[in-house]
Amino acid sequence: MEGTIFDIKHFAVHDGPGIRQTIFFKGCPLNCWWCHNPESQNVNPEKYTKVNKLDGKEFKKEVAVGYKISVDELLKTISGDKIFFEESGGGVTFSGGEPLMQARFLIEILKQCKQNKIYTCIDTTGFASKNTIEKIADFVDCFLFDIKLIDEKLHQKYTGIPVKGILENLQWLDQNNKNVVLRFPIIPGITNTSKNISEVKSLLKSLKNINQIDLLPYHNISNGKYLRFNKENKMKNAEPLSDDEMQNLKLEFESIGFKVGIGG
Repeated sequence: MEGTIFDIKHFAVHDGPGIRQTIFFKGCPLNCWWCHNPESQNVNPEKYTKVNKLDGKEFKKEVAVGYKISVDELLKTISGDKIFFEESGGGVTFSGGEPLMQARFLIEILKQCKQNKIYTCIDTTGFASKNTIEKIADFVDCFLFDIKLIDEKLHQKYTGIPVKGILENLQWLDQNNKNVVLRFPIIPGITNTSKNISEVKSLLKSLKNINQIDLLPYHNISNGKYLRFNKENKMKNAEPLSDDEMQNLKLEFESIGFKVGIGG
């Protein structure tokens, strides 16, 4: 069985505990205005022309983004870092894109990781069928689960998909006592409104077993990617929140009893 990925990051220290390897899956059903990996949205491998300039001359090179890889090949790559996982309490994180979009491939690599005692995280939007969530849940050590907007119309406007199924999947994970760390991207003028903050806090208060959330500051370092892939960047003029504003949000979520981090 093969899947399509577009990058592998070794020795990562984000997206889970310890030293990690992060596998970036290609393809995502969402089209978030603030997406920092626009090259991940299309599930198919893509190409772009890279232009380098030297002494007034241009040198063009075609670069491929995304490639097929088998479960065995990917497991071999993951296992190459196993000593670092064991020493640091780390493991592998499947990110994207949306890894659940390639559910059959994801389940197979998760099973292999489980058999090889490799700690696994999934960085997910939560957009998948309930059946998919139930199938993979026993093979995942930690879900890094995004919460963006609670209002149905606003979620549809800014991500392109409805929020109802995402919230239902989150409730299922909570009710079944799965290990979940929520992630809340703080997008200026979109997710950090008083209305949305209030609705997110209400959601958090309703959860029985989940008690941790990471606030993810907005950044605009992906501007060059939008130009490279000829995609519209709707957030190119947005300014990130200040450190003081992020700290105030942290205090606000801590006030309802959550463990709160800034950054992933």
